[in-house]
Order: sequence, then C-alpha cells, then structure tokens
Amino acid sequence: MTADNDAELIEAGRKIFAGEWQFFWASPSIESLPPMQGVEVAFAGRSNVGKSSLINALTNRNGLARTSHTPGRTQELIFFEGPTPADGKDAGLRLVDMPGYGYASAPKTKVASWTALIHKFLQGRANLARVYVLIDSRHGFKDVDADVLKTLDRAAMSYQVVLTKADQIKKSELEGTTAGVMEALRKHPAAFPEILVTSSRTGAGMPELRAAMIKLLRERGS
Repeated sequence: MTADNDAELIEAGRKIFAGEWQFFWASPSIESLPPMQGVEVAFAGRSNVGKSSLINALTNRNGLARTSHTPGRTQELIFFEGPTPADGKDAGLRLVDMPGYGYASAPKTKVASWTALIHKFLQGRANLARVYVLIDSRHGFKDVDADVLKTLDRAAMSYQVVLTKADQIKKSELEGTTAGVMEALRKHPAAFPEILVTSSRTGAGMPELRAAMIKLLRERGS
C-alpha cells in the first residue's frame, strides 16, 4: 500500500462518512435479520467498551447509536446504512452494532440468548466482511474477550482489534497495552495482523478506521 493509496482511501472514507447515515434495522433474533445486501462490518466488545460512541464518531452523528452508562442496554443487532455517493462508488456499506458481552449482572437466560444470536450471526452472514472487536485501552484483554476471539476463529470470520478510549491513558501505558494485544493476537488465526488505536472523544484513529472499511468494501465488490 503506497502513501497515495492510503491518502485516497482516507479521503474516500471521509466522504462516505460525511454523508447521511441512518438507523436501518433492529434484530432481536436470527429469524428477524434484514436481507443480505451490500457489505456489512460489525462492532463487538464488552459492555460499555464504547461501541455506540465509536459509531457516532465514525458517522459524525452524536445520536445515531444510543449511548448509555447502563451496561447491557443494547440487546439487539442494530443495523445502520450509509449514503449512496453520487458517482455510485463505495456504496452499499452497513454498520452493525452488536450486543455488548461480558455483562455479569444480566440474567443468565438473557446472556445465553444474546450469545446464541451473536454466534449464529457470525456463522451464517455471508455478506459480513469483518468484525471489529473493541478493547478498552485502559484494561486490555479480558478472559471474556478471549472467548469471543475463539468463536470468531472457529467461524473463520475475519476480525480486527480496535483499541478505544486511547485519550484516557498515558502514552507509555497505551504502548504497553498495544504490545500486549499484538502478542495475544499471534495465537488467533482469523485475526487481522494490525490493530487500530482510537478515541471517540478526540477523533484519533477514525480516518484510518474509515479507510479500512472502504478497502474492505472495494475488495468485496471486485
């Protein structure tokens, strides 16, 4: 990848995410999923890792994805659709906000229901191009994250780790977390070999994340 290509992808990402993104569909069960169209990327992570804030930052919409200080609020697969550019290029991208996992206070039956929904979605969604697994920079990997990565490995689903809340820790601590996550990912065959470091508050890493999605969209369309 050349610097020119990187710059072009970043600009293409800026354009498509500057357009009008909107809520499209909510699925509480695998039977209620929308028809498979376009290219989907999903966001997974522990409860309160910052998924909704990240989606809002990506799309420049403060209220697109609902944010809450109450863990476990998102209990469905939430789909968002982007605009269709005038030239028709880079159209057809969808974002999927997945239920947060690892919320210990939720009823066991509800956790089991969410878990089953997530697993079935990952294994049966042909147009799902990648899952972005969000990890809180302040805490790094937890055991429950490792379980999710194993599920993604078994499903042969491509995934990439995105560190969130990078503005809330010191640079040296962030470097330590990044190194630890990279080392852990060596054991996971479906993991993308690079991680993205982001902050929804400052916007850091958002251009690179948008560019990564544009690249996926084009690879799927070629």
